[in-house]
Amino acid sequence: MKQQKTPRAPSQRQLRVGEVIRHALAEILQRGDVHDPIFDTNVVTVPEVRVAPDLKCATVFVMPLGGRNLAEVVAAFDRNKNYLRGEIARRVNLRSAPDLRFRVDTSFEEGARVDAMLRSPEVARDLNGHETNGHQLNGNAVNGNASHTAANSNEPGAVQPDAPPPDKDASRH
Repeated sequence: MKQQKTPRAPSQRQLRVGEVIRHALAEILQRGDVHDPIFDTNVVTVPEVRVAPDLKCATVFVMPLGGRNLAEVVAAFDRNKNYLRGEIARRVNLRSAPDLRFRVDTSFEEGARVDAMLRSPEVARDLNGHETNGHQLNGNAVNGNASHTAANSNEPGAVQPDAPPPDKDASRH
């Protein structure tokens, strides 16, 4: 039976190559080197580039400003894939230029979803430490109820809050 491989974190080299490719693409787009009407009418950002461990494939995440024309922008990148790969090969010092794949970046929507979740009344209540129905938070009593902890028990080894520390020299005699 074959074991499934767990996804590994990208290596330092993968991260560095991805960042260099991202900067090269941003410069190409900023200078207007790609002659496509979609890029004339849409401002596009490249938030991330993920490179495969063998550096032969790079997934470029793109997002048009305002989130409009997603499919058209990705299609324009796909149409100009060979030109962009050649430009990257000239600008980035690699043994071979990676094959480029373009995807819509969903991290903005994911961030907005998490932000909305954190602002929901249920989560805000938990984050602020408010509680209902007499439940305990973090093992401490709420609403003035005392909880049973080692500090207020008579168990051996329990440390009383106002008790002096035990004498270390007393055990040596």
